[in-house]
Parts: sequence; structure tokens; C-alpha cells
Amino acid sequence: MIFRTTPAPRRALRRVRTTTALRPLRHRLDPARVEEIPFHAPDGVRLGLTRVDPGERGRPAVLLLHGHTASADMFLLPETRNLVDSLLDDGYEPWLLDWRGSRRLPYNETGQRYTYDDVALYDIPAAVAAVRERVGDRPLFVVAHCIGSLTLSLSMAAGLVPGLAGVVSQGVFLTPKLAGRTSLRMTVAGELLKNRVDHIPVDFRKVGLRSRYTPLFALAGRKADCPDPTCQILHSSAWGSGASLFVHENLSEATHDRLAELLGPAPLWILPHLRRIELARSVVRWHETDDRYRALPPNALDAAGRIDTPVLLLAGSENGLWLDSQKLCHEVLAHRQPHLDVRYTEIPGYGHLDTFLGRGAALDVFGHILDFLGERR
Repeated sequence: MIFRTTPAPRRALRRVRTTTALRPLRHRLDPARVEEIPFHAPDGVRLGLTRVDPGERGRPAVLLLHGHTASADMFLLPETRNLVDSLLDDGYEPWLLDWRGSRRLPYNETGQRYTYDDVALYDIPAAVAAVRERVGDRPLFVVAHCIGSLTLSLSMAAGLVPGLAGVVSQGVFLTPKLAGRTSLRMTVAGELLKNRVDHIPVDFRKVGLRSRYTPLFALAGRKADCPDPTCQILHSSAWGSGASLFVHENLSEATHDRLAELLGPAPLWILPHLRRIELARSVVRWHETDDRYRALPPNALDAAGRIDTPVLLLAGSENGLWLDSQKLCHEVLAHRQPHLDVRYTEIPGYGHLDTFLGRGAALDVFGHILDFLGERR
């Protein structure tokens, strides 16, 4: 007698983005004014480059660089007065780069892995060159946030983006400094989780209660004031690192509800480079023997004398991620490179991300940026 058994149904595989198509930007601008420019890095990686048409020619250009796992969306919040609004009203032409760590691209979860060397060597210089090709000899400024700023500092120290009219660096630049507990957690988490998961998500609704990530969300939610799991893993934990990404009350309700849309999964395979950078208290090159990266200095702080543009170091007084990295950077550069034009401004009552996402950022933060640009346009 032959016994027939019905095989158990297979569990549906989790759907993962494998396409390099960009997620649509959310904004309230006239769509005809938002130009998405086909753009690839020199190593072939698909990136995003967006121009906002100011309606008139001849304006200075400003290239905006987001932080890791964020995207150009952070500068275009439709629910509040955002940085692009302020730049347009003050007479600038905004450009936005989605480098390979963008939430709008799939590389943090799938696809080709990278280090911050790739961003500094390929993404940022290519974007600057593409913008310059369009704007000609008009002044070009850069406003950069977090890892976008950190990698920009490596590009600048390498001499790959010369002649910028000015740079605004928010959060961290040449001298990264994390709290001891944050550095320890990143090290421990990287070792314990590297064979189990390759990224830490932020949207609990997508991973589900029975996922391998549930303990991480549970740990992040301990003693948290906010019941939203996404807010907990970002505000109270910064992807499990124990740091804080923003001052909670500085976010509007609409922005708070969009956190999972504005910030994406953090890849764990980037941690070795980040740990090396933090331990060195400087932006250091990851690739030591690969000749493709020889254009980058081994240590950006040692090569800071090549920086040829004025820099505004901006930071919130309550930065729970990078602490007083910007103040430290200003002090170090004043001592080691006194010829550089570098100033430091601290924003009272602000953390890290809320300097751009905060409901009052247009009043409390953007004026410092516009004043700095206006002095040099």
C-alpha cells in the first residue's frame, strides 16, 4: 500500500527589494519643478540626483547630502517648512543627492555592499561634478548631515571636490565621537549579530511579532516614553546602539508618524568601518591595500590642510549620537590648521535629526545656514 502525504505549505518568502529603482520623493512642490536626473556613480552603482527648478536662472546652487539610512526626503518634508523651501525663498537652486546609503535605494538591505570609502571616492565627487556641469561657474555650496558630512570630509581632504563656495556640516565632520556605551554596544552587537542578521530594521509592522528582530525592539522599548516601536528604536536606541537621534518633542505629530518612511534599516556590515573611524577619532580610509582607493588619504584629519573652502560646523546642544564632535572638530582644527576658515555654531535644545526634521527648524536652525551661505554667495 502506498501512503500519500500532503506536503506542508511553504512559508512565503519575505519580499525584499532587489531593484535599484528609486522610491518616489514626497513633497508639496509642483512636480514640473522637480527634475530627477539619471545618475550613476563611476563604479556603476545607481544613485539619485534631483534638481529643484527655482523658476529663474543664475542662482547659486546648493547640494544637500542626507545621513545614512535617510534620504533626500529629509529636506523636503511636506508637513512643515523644510530646508528646500527656505533655500528657494532665499534665492538658491537646491540639488539633492541620494547616495548609496539612501532610504530610497535598496543597498542597505540587498545588493552590493559598500564602505564609506565608496561614498567619498565615487558618490560625492561625481555628484558635485554633475551639478557643476549644469550650473557652470555659479557658486556651489554643500549642506551635509551626519554620515553625508563625514564622508564629505574625506572627499574634501582628498582634494576630490575643490572650489566649493562653502560647506555646512551638521552633526559630525572630521572628528567623530560617540558615547562609550554607544561604541561598546556597536562593537558587541556587530559581533553577536553578524552571523544572524545583516541589518536592523526600524518598521516593526513589516517584520512582525515573531521575527528575529523582536528582541531588539523589546530592548529598545524598555523605559521608553513613546509607545511607537519605530520611535523607540530610533529615539531611545538608534538602531540598538543606545544613542538618541532626536529630541522627541521637537518633532511634529505628522513627522513622528513618518519616521519609518524617513529612516530605513541600518546595515550591520558597515559597522567595522564605523568602529575604526570612531576609535581613531578621525575619518580613516577602510581599504588599506586596494589601489582603487589610493586617492583617499589614510586619515582625513591629517590631510585637512587640503580643505579649501569655508566650513560651518553645526550641532544641536542635545546631540545624543555624536555628542560634542563638532565642537571638538573646531578646537582641533583651530590648533592644527589655524589657516582654515572654520566656525562652530550650537543650536540650543536640538538633538541630531531634528535640526532638519524638527517642526521649528526653519526658525531655529535654517537661519544659521542661510546666513553662512549669504556671506559667501
